[in-house]
Amino acid sequence: MPSGIQQASQLYNTLKAEFTSASPDLNKCGSYLAKLKIALSEMQLLLPREELTNPEELLIARMENLSECFTAYWSVHVKDIPSFERYIAQLNTYYTDYSSLLKPSDQMYPLTGLNLLRLLSQNRIAEFHTALENIEPEQLLENPFIKHPVHLEQYLMEGSYNKVWNSREQVPAPEYRFFIDILMGTIRSEIASCSEKAYSSLPLVDAATLLFYNNLNDVLNFAMEREWKVNPTEKKIYFTTKDDNLVEIPHANITKQALNYAHTKNTI
Repeated sequence: MPSGIQQASQLYNTLKAEFTSASPDLNKCGSYLAKLKIALSEMQLLLPREELTNPEELLIARMENLSECFTAYWSVHVKDIPSFERYIAQLNTYYTDYSSLLKPSDQMYPLTGLNLLRLLSQNRIAEFHTALENIEPEQLLENPFIKHPVHLEQYLMEGSYNKVWNSREQVPAPEYRFFIDILMGTIRSEIASCSEKAYSSLPLVDAATLLFYNNLNDVLNFAMEREWKVNPTEKKIYFTTKDDNLVEIPHANITKQALNYAHTKNTI
């Protein structure tokens, strides 16, 4: 085996061992990924070419495919969304343009579903549906990694935020929780905006239930971010508007229904 390919293989094996360990060192993984890409670039194998026929070159191209998978997951673990988006775009080259050259990685659908979830968390619904058009119809119904974001989009369209929250405990891979948490942050902001306009105040316990928080400290931190007034004696949150007056709008009924539903759910 040529020294360049041997070096890349060693780097890949080192990366794989570290990333799949019980407690991976993400800084080390990032360093190994950078070195691997340099090695592949020097051999002009950073992307597969149609003229590749040498088994060793095909092997290294396949290795690059898998290293991109590790890089995409690494980006999620270090919470680098632009990096994740960039590596997903590179992986799509393998999954579409070179599908006849290389068999799809086992990580193709897990990463495709993770990318769909990213688009949902960024409210890029048109791109979400465009991405779905490139997925085989049977995968939309049967593949757990694809079904999860598809169902989430349906829950969002229905306004079933409790189902979105519950989906966090039903993820097909741990990395999915990262984008669900971002999505829940957006949902909480929408609920908070409605609550500010529909109520003058709410008990802390009710606010926690309404905002899908499991403890009061999270509610207090959220209240501080929103500049809400908290009365610790009464254990109530007082909402404020620019003119410090209550604004009556139809959101009240929606918020009351959500709160009543949350109470009912917790008593079942």
